[in-house]
Amino acid sequence: MIEIGGESYGFGDPLTLAALSGAAVVLLILILLIMAVRAAGRSARLAEPLAYQVGQLGQRVQGLSDGQHQLAGGLNHVSEAQAAAQSHLLQLMEKRLAQVSNSMSENLQGTSRRTAQSLGELQQRLQAIDKAQDNITKLSGDVLSLQDILSNKQTRGAFGEIQLTDIVTKALPSDSYSLQHTLSNGKRADCLIHLPNPPGPICVDSKFPLEAYEALRRAATDAEAAEAGRFLRNSVRKHIKDISDRYILDGETADGALMFLPSEAVYAELHANFPDVVREGFAARVWIVSPTTCMATLNTMRAILKDARMREQAGAIRRELGLLFADVERLGGRVENLDRHFNQAAKDLSEIKISADKAGRRARRLDNFDFEELAPESESVILPMERES
Repeated sequence: MIEIGGESYGFGDPLTLAALSGAAVVLLILILLIMAVRAAGRSARLAEPLAYQVGQLGQRVQGLSDGQHQLAGGLNHVSEAQAAAQSHLLQLMEKRLAQVSNSMSENLQGTSRRTAQSLGELQQRLQAIDKAQDNITKLSGDVLSLQDILSNKQTRGAFGEIQLTDIVTKALPSDSYSLQHTLSNGKRADCLIHLPNPPGPICVDSKFPLEAYEALRRAATDAEAAEAGRFLRNSVRKHIKDISDRYILDGETADGALMFLPSEAVYAELHANFPDVVREGFAARVWIVSPTTCMATLNTMRAILKDARMREQAGAIRRELGLLFADVERLGGRVENLDRHFNQAAKDLSEIKISADKAGRRARRLDNFDFEELAPESESVILPMERES
C-alpha cells in the first residue's frame, strides 16, 4: 500500500496500477530523453570533424570549380592562339608554296636550257667521236701498214734507220755526224758521230730483233718461253758480234759502238730478263740504247762536242781577249782626257760667271750715277783656255 497526501492506495487498485504504469512510462521516457540527449552530444562531438572535413571538401570543390573556370578560359585562349597560329601557318605555307612554285618554274626553265645546251654539246661530242672513229679507222689501217713494214727485215731495218736519223738530227749539229758512212773496211754504218779524240768517231747501227721478241710475247708455256728466250738471246748476241767486228776499227773509230733498238719494249725486256746479254754487250764495248736513252746519250755527246770546239777556239778567244783588253785601256785613257777637259771647262765657266756678276754690278752703278762710289777693283786674273792639240 502506498500513502500519497494522506491517502492510501493499494497495489491491486487499477488506478494505482495505472498511475504506476504512467509513472513508469514517464520515467522511461525521461531516461530515454536523457540517453538521447547524451547520444546527441556524443554524435555532435563525433560529427564536428566530419563537418570540418565537409567544409574543407566544400572549399576544395569551390577551388575545383574556380580552376575549371580558369581552365575553360585557358582553353579558350589556347584555342584562339591555335586558330591564329593555324592562320599564320597557312599564310606562310601559301607564300612558301608560291616561292617553291616560282623556283620550280625557274629551275625547270634553267633545266630546259641546260638540257638543250647539253644536247647541243652531246651532238658536238658525237661529231667529234665520229671524227675520232674515222681517225681510228685510218690509224688501224696505218697500224696494219706498220705491221706489214715490220714483218719484212729490209723495211724493218729502214724503219729503225729512219727513227735513228730523226733522233740524231734533232740532238746534234749537222756537221757533227755522217749518215750511212762507209768505213775503210767497206762496211757502212747507219750513223758516224764525229767525236774528238778521245774517244774518237763512234758508230751507231740500228738493229731490231722483232721476230724473237714477238715469239717471246706469244709463248704460252714454259717450254715455248724458254725457246723464245734462247732465240732472243742468240739474236742480240749476233747483232753485238756483228757491230763489234764491223764498226770498231783501231785508229779509225772509237773503241766502242752503239746498237740502237728502235723499241722501248725490247730494250726493257733485255734489261729486265736478259742482263747477261747486256753485260756481254758491255764486254764487247757495244752499248745498247733505246730511243730515250739514245737521245740522252746524244745530248751528252753534244756537250762533249761543244767543249772540244771551245778548246779549239781557246787560242782565238785569248787573242780576242787581249785585243779587248787593249781597247779597254785606250778607252780608259780617252775617258781620263775627256774628264780633264770637262774639269777645265767647268773652271772656265765658273770664272766667266764671276766676270758676268762684276759687269752686272758695274752696270747697275752706272745706271744710278754713283760714280763717286765706284771703287777700284782688283785686277781679275783671266786664265787662258787650253786648246786641245
